[in-house]
Amino acid sequence: MCDASTKDLGRCLCVITGASKGFGRSLAQQAACVLQTGSVMLLVARTARLLQELKAELNTDVLVVHCVEADLGTAGGVNKTLEVAKKENVNDFDHVLLINNAGSLGAMSQFSSFTDQAEVNAYYSFNISSALALTGGVLQAFPQRPGLRRTVINLSSVFAHKPLPLSVLYCTAKAARDMMFKVLAEEEPDVKVLNYSPGPMDTEMQKEIFQQTGVSRELLPCQKSVAKLLKLLLDNDFCSGTRLDFFDL
Repeated sequence: MCDASTKDLGRCLCVITGASKGFGRSLAQQAACVLQTGSVMLLVARTARLLQELKAELNTDVLVVHCVEADLGTAGGVNKTLEVAKKENVNDFDHVLLINNAGSLGAMSQFSSFTDQAEVNAYYSFNISSALALTGGVLQAFPQRPGLRRTVINLSSVFAHKPLPLSVLYCTAKAARDMMFKVLAEEEPDVKVLNYSPGPMDTEMQKEIFQQTGVSRELLPCQKSVAKLLKLLLDNDFCSGTRLDFFDL
């Protein structure tokens, strides 16, 4: 059930990667409540069944919802997502919102065990390269024009700047993505960019981190972290390129 709100995100093209479960799923559910009628939501993930289940939960009388089954670790997956986005007319929207949520923990092992370059490259293709290529493609497809708000969100982590044992792939990817989007903010002043660290959420990834490393933190409901991100988007008073943590808000 959506709460009544005096604020909204406009008539929006909203793209959410990693939308099938966890934070991405909760984000789609709550973001649907603050989009104007006629908005379009692109839900991107690898599992079609979960995407269709999510779509059925959303109010499609208000929104147009497209489910994009795609492996963003491949060029084909990124291109498929962009093809669906490009079918929309930029003049139909006053806000283009891209939320780069898709990501994976990867193999958890000692630094010295990563000697297979192909394995490392495959991980970074999904966790770094795809976010760069997809974001660049969306910005090209929906260029700056008067009256168009463009917003790019990167899901960061405390481990972008705090090393976690057995997690060299994950920590490095998160650090690289934070810097990547800081560069975007410098290059594109009209694009509002945010690195959002959502805190330790009650997800499969956090449970695996605990199982593998013994690092334990009190887990938050995804809905609680999503609510803080949406408030940031609705208020729209954060400095572009900044990194904000759930616990700072």
